[in-house]
Amino acid sequence: MYYFDYAATTPVKPPVAEAMVRALTAEFGNPSSQYPLGRAARDRLAADRAAVAGALGCRPEDLFFTSCGTESDNWAIRAALHLGRHRGKHIVTTAVEHSAVLELCKSLAREGYDVTFLQPDSRGRITAEQVESALREDTVLVSVMAVNNETGNVYPVAEIARLLQARKSRALLHTDAVQAFLKVPGEAFRGADLISLSAHKIGGPKGVGALYAAPAIQSKLVPLLYGGGQERGLRSGTEATAQIAGFAEAVRQRAARLSNILTHTAAMQAYARERLLAIPGLKLLGTPEAPHILCCTLPGYPSQNLVEDLGAQGICISAGSACHRGKPSHVVAALRLSKKEAAGAFRVSFGEDTAKEDVDALCAAVEAHRASRFPML
Repeated sequence: MYYFDYAATTPVKPPVAEAMVRALTAEFGNPSSQYPLGRAARDRLAADRAAVAGALGCRPEDLFFTSCGTESDNWAIRAALHLGRHRGKHIVTTAVEHSAVLELCKSLAREGYDVTFLQPDSRGRITAEQVESALREDTVLVSVMAVNNETGNVYPVAEIARLLQARKSRALLHTDAVQAFLKVPGEAFRGADLISLSAHKIGGPKGVGALYAAPAIQSKLVPLLYGGGQERGLRSGTEATAQIAGFAEAVRQRAARLSNILTHTAAMQAYARERLLAIPGLKLLGTPEAPHILCCTLPGYPSQNLVEDLGAQGICISAGSACHRGKPSHVVAALRLSKKEAAGAFRVSFGEDTAKEDVDALCAAVEAHRASRFPML
């Protein structure tokens, strides 16, 4: 198998699985229990929280575990709106956010919020100047993702944070950093008040994520879930200790060799870009600043056919983010491409296990697909 869908999910390696097994078996206690087995689970939970927080560059008490990045996004946005409820109902976001943000903002617009959806340019770029132009006195939230999951564009979250501070805006800044955490330098999204993370994008298990909340706003946050008071009373429910253990171990494993991983994925992306662009008609989409994502189009050749053809050969690429039920995704649509370009959009993404031989197999298969099929009229 040749796997090129690391932006969708990543494999769990043995040390991560072993950490999860320990949490499910030898260390299975409930962290809220007062006897030794429970205290041991509580200590392990604290160590795991510290590991993830350390990689993010925050205090352990600033990090709250959730079930996934989608939950983190939804909680962050609704919490920010609750905090700003007396100041206004204006939200600034982008038209190319992950659906976890975009669909919620569309729902909020139907509820009466005024949402400004910033449009990217033809290369998928969003600028801090666009955010500045959209700011109003009643703006209570700016939500801009750190890395676009389809194009690989890196958005200027840190610059936006400095802008809000310079403008003395009271709007909170949220960023979906699911495709950025331990995949691009952390400085890219420093300064955000709320940061959403997910484990399964970095070698952890599915079913666990986290939300960073700046110290200044924590005391004002409304609980996401009420109950036994876990997660400092803000997200009740028995902690998913096995998933959290896997998340933390994945962070430890990746952080320990992060420089090498980023260098390797960037090299694989550059090699794939050179090889793919040598295929007649193939074009690059977006500005792939993140080292693990490359979005392309083969105009006239529907990506769903390409995905199925390559999949039959054991080559995994994505059209799911670039095409939904035969229609271009909201990200591809926002690039204002021709119909053929939009229909031919596909994404390949890279990980630490990607090898040049894998890229060679991918490019040969894409070229063979193009040569063996008639283009769409």
